[in-house]
Amino acid sequence: MTFFRQDEWDGRAYVGGWTELEGTATVVSPSTGATLATVASGSAADLADAVGRAAAAQRDWAARPAHERADVMRRAAAVIEAHGEVLARWLVDEAGSGRGKAAFEAGLVAADAHQAAASAMMPYGQLLQSAHPRLSLARRRPVGVVGVIAPFNFPTILAARSVFPALALGNAVVLKPDPRTTVAGGLFLAAVVEEAGLPAGVFAVVPGEADVGAALVEHPEVPVISFTGSTEAGRAIGERAGRLLKRAHLELGGNNAMVVLPGVDVAAAASAGAWGSFLHQGQICMTTGRHLVHAGVYDEYVALLAEKARALPAGDPATGTPLGPVIDAKQLARIDEIVTDTVAAGARLAAGGTYTDLFYQPTVLADVQPDHRAFTDEIFGPVAPVVRFEDVDEAIDLVNATGYGLSAALLGPDAFKAFELGDRIPSGILHINDQTVDDEAQAPFGGTGFSGTGARFGGHEANIEAFTETQWVTVQSHIQRYPF
Repeated sequence: MTFFRQDEWDGRAYVGGWTELEGTATVVSPSTGATLATVASGSAADLADAVGRAAAAQRDWAARPAHERADVMRRAAAVIEAHGEVLARWLVDEAGSGRGKAAFEAGLVAADAHQAAASAMMPYGQLLQSAHPRLSLARRRPVGVVGVIAPFNFPTILAARSVFPALALGNAVVLKPDPRTTVAGGLFLAAVVEEAGLPAGVFAVVPGEADVGAALVEHPEVPVISFTGSTEAGRAIGERAGRLLKRAHLELGGNNAMVVLPGVDVAAAASAGAWGSFLHQGQICMTTGRHLVHAGVYDEYVALLAEKARALPAGDPATGTPLGPVIDAKQLARIDEIVTDTVAAGARLAAGGTYTDLFYQPTVLADVQPDHRAFTDEIFGPVAPVVRFEDVDEAIDLVNATGYGLSAALLGPDAFKAFELGDRIPSGILHINDQTVDDEAQAPFGGTGFSGTGARFGGHEANIEAFTETQWVTVQSHIQRYPF
């Protein structure tokens, strides 16, 4: 049987198995405008049904030995590895991913499943000192049902990095993917865990619009929400979750700075900067959103970066072009508005600034100032704003001039001096002599400030912290006597 046959899931969601819901939605290629598939579109009632099934199934799943849950995760990883080209094809067609980006994402999804299998087998508590003659310990227990809301840009990995560890640690999961990437960001994962032998009901995918996500946040049987998306949406989810006394892991936007220090290899720095700003059309929370370049190498850097931008055509990635489309017309209009406003405010258009359909050409903005929109706003498009600085103190002030704190990069001839400068940057991620975009399954990932709540995805400690709760337990051989 062919894995992920479209006739098995077309027009459906995944709630206790492949099922139809009241509504449907079409899946459209942002590259060609062609209809790729039909998926179910859920309601708040559909979401409640999925949560009820998940809560009922979770108890038996949590009671299974850890090695059995780990086995399911390992089988899931094997399924992904065996069918990575299927996922990559959907990422190209549905999300507008370049082929290289799609292959990388498929590999990272498999790595996350392996990491989750390992997390299931990690120590989950510690022995505590006690003032009494008894055994005192703290142990981690699954929270129950975890709600996951994932975005469109890296749809599979940004769902899987929560789905897999939450399942491995004994939770059930209800996933609400972005409606623009329901197939790669949700239904593919459902097919994977079903093939891997996950019991029915433990995992559900309920496609839909914002009302379905709101219902997931509101549901009383969902104590933990894992959300990746915009800062604006994250604020609303965090506020509502706080009032409901729920934990919300929020991985939000970024306006990440890459500092090019004096004495740097300028050609290498420009190559890193182009990758950081233009990969996947700049639609990455870690995208290099601000290039802060020392005056001594500024002109050369701008020229080389603009040359690279002009050499990177945007087109249908299915034909092999390195860059694909922006996800939709609304996002493209916002990108173009920021570029236009910034040029009107005095910046220089060194490359790009044009588009056809949803294909926005890689753009370099020189002479950007701290009050320009291209400096202050997260653009989420293939735009590289370049800012000149005179000394290191000015550069650090520029890095810290926004409220975002996701990723930062420092490029220079002295790696340890750059490392020391990193102590002055309050960022969740710091790269020395690399650009701002990177991710590994075993590495902690998260931001501060406008970029999130400081929660971390990735690695055993982060997984366990995110998707379990702590219980204090004491055991003694005789009942304690009291003076009452």
